[in-house]
Amino acid sequence: MVKSSDDKTTDSRREHTDASLHEERAQADATVAAELAAAEKKADAAVERARQRADEVVHAAREMADQAVPAEAAAKLSTVLAKTDEAVAQERAKADDALDQERAQRRRVLDQFLASEREATDHDLIDERSHADTVVAARDELLATVSHDLRSLLGSLALNAELLLTYAPEGDSGANIRRHAATSRRLVARMTRLVSDLLDVACIEAGRLSLSPERVEVTKILLETVDAFEQVALAKEVRLRSNALALPPLYARFDGGRIVQVLANLVSNALRVTPPQGVISLQVTTTSKAIRFSVTDTGVGIPEASLQSVFERFSQVRKGHHGLGLHISKSIVEAHGGKIWVESQPGQGSTFYFELPSSLVSEPASRK
Repeated sequence: MVKSSDDKTTDSRREHTDASLHEERAQADATVAAELAAAEKKADAAVERARQRADEVVHAAREMADQAVPAEAAAKLSTVLAKTDEAVAQERAKADDALDQERAQRRRVLDQFLASEREATDHDLIDERSHADTVVAARDELLATVSHDLRSLLGSLALNAELLLTYAPEGDSGANIRRHAATSRRLVARMTRLVSDLLDVACIEAGRLSLSPERVEVTKILLETVDAFEQVALAKEVRLRSNALALPPLYARFDGGRIVQVLANLVSNALRVTPPQGVISLQVTTTSKAIRFSVTDTGVGIPEASLQSVFERFSQVRKGHHGLGLHISKSIVEAHGGKIWVESQPGQGSTFYFELPSSLVSEPASRK
């Protein structure tokens, strides 16, 4: 079972959200601690100033008393004043201890309040995510069920269209029947592809994208793709070319059908945007680390702001154009352990690349 790229994206976004939440809480704690420390420092300074003023008043009063008291009574007065100072110091120490305990109690209450509030917030966040996951799972299950049923019905419609094409009578009436049947066949093919894309998306979302690795000849895959789109390209006056015939046999182990699906999606998109007399080129190269495929067109290009979003579901690169093909292609490539990206400039065409790990390359079959 392969975890979908959207699942990975969701996990990444949630991890980012959690990290941001923890960072925000840490900043809030630091801010509260700083403000509390500043308030306590300000209060301590005010108490210290009040005590200094009181000490100054007492000191002045004692100097005046010393001048008025006879010498024989000065010793007794000094003893009394010393005891008074000691009593004042003790009272101040008790007051400081009481204040420290009160502040510590306030901090504990504040910490308990924040902990309780954050626990409730975390619980609500977990519940919200669980509910979102349940809704998404139900949606994907419904999508898979409906898509499967639709594909069965479309299969029957396609069979009926083929029967009409085969058994339509000769003459004008038969020609009309065949023309409408051919139109129906094309429409059914387009609908079948869309339903298949929806099924693939449902599988990707559920983490059940299936792969059937096999030993395939890479250049043969390119040639099959070119052959599949050659008639469509000719009808649009677009030239298809590849470097497959110039390459020595290259064998790799991957899901050939899925890689053909990726190439077909890329070529199909290229045909939509390439004007008459344009060129679409399919290339494959190898490096020490990967097998690299590319599809280059001479179409309208993609704005820089859209380069990162073209692989998202239902992305809209140009007005009126939505699709699932690039999203599915990205998931297929990533399921093989590879990566896909695009390079483009408006008005100068686009090149879509995807790479598969070189570990998938296998040795040519031995000749007997």
